[in-house]
Amino acid sequence: MAAKRGKQAVRSGNGGWPAWVWLCLGVLLGLVLSAVVLVKDWAPALRRHDGPAPNPEASAPKASEPGVADQAQADAAKKRPTYDFYSVLPEKEVVIPDAEISAKARAEAQARQQQAGAAAPPAAGSGYLLQVGSFPNATDADGMKAKLALQGFVASVQPVTINGQTWHRVRLGPFRSAGELESTKQKLAGAGIHAIALKESD
Repeated sequence: MAAKRGKQAVRSGNGGWPAWVWLCLGVLLGLVLSAVVLVKDWAPALRRHDGPAPNPEASAPKASEPGVADQAQADAAKKRPTYDFYSVLPEKEVVIPDAEISAKARAEAQARQQQAGAAAPPAAGSGYLLQVGSFPNATDADGMKAKLALQGFVASVQPVTINGQTWHRVRLGPFRSAGELESTKQKLAGAGIHAIALKESD
């Protein structure tokens, strides 16, 4: 009888799976179930939020209020340097239109051809200038001077106080003839630099 019981105990021990097999099966089953839950989005706490979270306190702006982008553009426009040539010129300087410069250049060329020699230099204080900018900030004026130097032009910066505000003018010249003035202005225009012609008088 005892021998039969021993044989049965041995058989039952050999017929079951070892504990490590059951442990591996349990871990594998847990991983499979976790993957299914994540793929199917069954776990609400683990769902990913790709978009921004809604703001319950947000309200739409009124039609009369400017938007954030409009306000940012307005602020950027205020920070830009102003290039107001005509309001900062003193009374002794006169702006010369392009047509008048061309006419004077032709007249000077004809006068030189008629005299067939060196023309007498013009009187002092009657030269021409090219102004390429007037800046409230000296750094902006120096930047324009450097830009002109890279293009091969020699400019100067002249500070002037008008109505209590200091302006820094970037100028080329003086030019003693309208032809030289016109040629330089055309070279500046070819380099994408706008300039105004001025005439100094006593």
